Amino acid sequence: MKTVIGDFHVHTLLSPCAEIEMTPHHIVMQAAEYGIQLLAVTDHNASANAVAAIQAGERYGIKVFPGMEVECREEAHIVVLFDNLKQLRRWQKIVDFSMRGLKNIPERFGAQFVVDDDDNFVAEEERMLLGPLQLSAQEVVRKVNEIGGLCLAAHIDRPAYSLLVQLGFIPNDMGLQGVEISRNSLAELEQLKLKRLSGNLPYVTNSDAHRMLEFLEGPKNKITIEEATISELKLALAGKDGRSWFPGYFINDLKY
Repeated sequence: MKTVIGDFHVHTLLSPCAEIEMTPHHIVMQAAEYGIQLLAVTDHNASANAVAAIQAGERYGIKVFPGMEVECREEAHIVVLFDNLKQLRRWQKIVDFSMRGLKNIPERFGAQFVVDDDDNFVAEEERMLLGPLQLSAQEVVRKVNEIGGLCLAAHIDRPAYSLLVQLGFIPNDMGLQGVEISRNSLAELEQLKLKRLSGNLPYVTNSDAHRMLEFLEGPKNKITIEEATISELKLALAGKDGRSWFPGYFINDLKY
């Protein structure tokens, strides 16, 4: 078993709301500097920078899970993670088929850039990535699980784009593996009594970073697993077979 630090909700400059500094190489380099061993790149309804992030991760010894922040039909966000690019590409095809087909307006929403693992410009995504898919939350979770992925209800303690806010509660049998809470302390969250409304699912704390300082200052997770795989993350979230997942970890001694 090994204990590692992970952040599973990080945006690159492919997301229109992310800063230009959020290149895959820069994110991975900073993760290596500050002892973050596990990462997931999760752009809005898109995954074109996942390859660069994984390649950069291999150079720095960081495990990068390909992922996405999906906006379902209910206008709530779900973080989905996969073991490999083959699974991610299967999921991306489903997402592409379910998008509204609108064109992005960079001057209004922000540009959407694809880069390589050395931060060289590759392309600009012209489709509008923000906005809900035609898939319901239940359909998103079911299809991701069928592919072999992992699903987290994103930032359920926020007033917007929260599955808890949109539905009023999160069903036990929905198929989620966990619920993400944002920057509140765990003590404050217990006072909010989210557990009884969120299906008693385990808490996850990620940075949801759109800029570098958010990535470094945002909450992480301390996880004990055998190896860096989706099946091991699921065991850790469930607290099974000696695996464990402790949210609310913060990096000390920031030098950024």
